[in-house]
Amino acid sequence: MQKKRTNPFILIVLSLFSLACLIPFWLIFMISVADEDWVTANGYSFWPGKFSLVAYQYLLEDAGKILRAYGVSASVTLIGVVVSLFVTSAMAYALSRKEFPLRGALSFYILITMLFSGGLLPWYLVYTRFLHVQDTLMALIIPGLIGGFNVIIMRTFFTNSIPPSLIDSSQIDGAGEFRTYFSIILPLSLPVMATIGLFTTVSYWNDWFTSLVFIQNEKLFSLQYLLTKTLMNASFLQTIANKAYSSTAQVTTPLESIRMAMAMIAIGPLVLVFPFLQKYFVKGLTVGAVKG
Repeated sequence: MQKKRTNPFILIVLSLFSLACLIPFWLIFMISVADEDWVTANGYSFWPGKFSLVAYQYLLEDAGKILRAYGVSASVTLIGVVVSLFVTSAMAYALSRKEFPLRGALSFYILITMLFSGGLLPWYLVYTRFLHVQDTLMALIIPGLIGGFNVIIMRTFFTNSIPPSLIDSSQIDGAGEFRTYFSIILPLSLPVMATIGLFTTVSYWNDWFTSLVFIQNEKLFSLQYLLTKTLMNASFLQTIANKAYSSTAQVTTPLESIRMAMAMIAIGPLVLVFPFLQKYFVKGLTVGAVKG
């Protein structure tokens, strides 16, 4: 049987869409290797008239700190995603079971957390005065472990995509709740697990505010916070230098190039992770769209 050929128009549209997604990355890379004076005079360009690696040289002066921050962010992201998926899926599975007595109250509680927040001060006091996790990796992991939106997505998937008869048959065969959860529910939940896992990965990897609030030890700085601090230091040094030499010449620090070089350094792992999750991610986007 001859396979139906794909419409050339669809291929053209998808190719243009893919190109539109790649163009911003190309622009960021070009600005990161462009001369700061040329960027100031001519603005952003897909092919600058003058190239310079000063921005990367500036960042590589602290190569040891950047590599250590990479390790911190990678460790926090890996541990956080694994634990978050377990906690989120376990709660969502419980909420999807009609036999669970606290289903309504717990669902209402999750909804409240999506609408209201306790505020920055109570949030800070809980982690510092009660949990005592400041200046530890746990301070970077615990705040992002569970989110109400992710729980609702998983609950919807369990409710609409996993037949209750499958769970009933496993219990008739003697499987308990834990055996059912680990042996049946999780293997059938790869699409939604990959989707929530990708969301959580991006959230952990891009988090810099938690380090700002809870971390003072430089060895525990996350990559995003270290790069943000580096940019702020560069801006401060340029301001001081311009005031000191205002009567003679302006000192130029490649702030725009540094900002773009930071983006290129920080985005690498996410670009490598997404292709491996793309198949499951596309399936996970349709969670709850079709009821069997």
